[in-house]
Amino acid sequence: MQLHEEIIKSIEPELEKAADFVQKKMASFRTGRATPALVENIVADCFGEPLPIKQLGVISVLSARQLRIEPWDRSYIESIEKALLRDSAGISPAVEGNSVIVNVAPMSEELRKEFVHSIAQTEDGAKKTIRKFRDEAWSDIQDKTREGLIREDDKFRAKDKLQEIVDKYNKKIDEMISRKKAELEG
Repeated sequence: MQLHEEIIKSIEPELEKAADFVQKKMASFRTGRATPALVENIVADCFGEPLPIKQLGVISVLSARQLRIEPWDRSYIESIEKALLRDSAGISPAVEGNSVIVNVAPMSEELRKEFVHSIAQTEDGAKKTIRKFRDEAWSDIQDKTREGLIREDDKFRAKDKLQEIVDKYNKKIDEMISRKKAELEG
């Protein structure tokens, strides 16, 4: 592998982290629709151990406004219910038999606007991060070209490849943002 290819390859994990951050952030925005992401990372205290709900049972979608949490062990139900009451706004848990039913309230217009603003900030931050790594890699490639370690024609191929990778990650982020905005509007 040539030096310019190594430089480009070295930033890809950072670009992937930026995309992963956006994905996790988008999952955390409640859109008024029931989705396991709303509750899966809420921490419940089970026998003195703090555990996310996703490790305590199966979370399934019953309808656009309801989730069912079926714990692996019935003794977790009370802890799950307490955690949901404590840590999440806009949802109301109810115990039914061996499961917890989570009702999701519709989103207010004020909250929707707040989420749209936060989504825009998340998008801006992720794209700034991507630009920063692109600029650092390009600067490194130019420095190595001046030092004679990268040929001039490889420098321009590297610039094209670098832009191609940046475009790929920007597109990935754009798609996540678009999906979340559509959920908020729908």
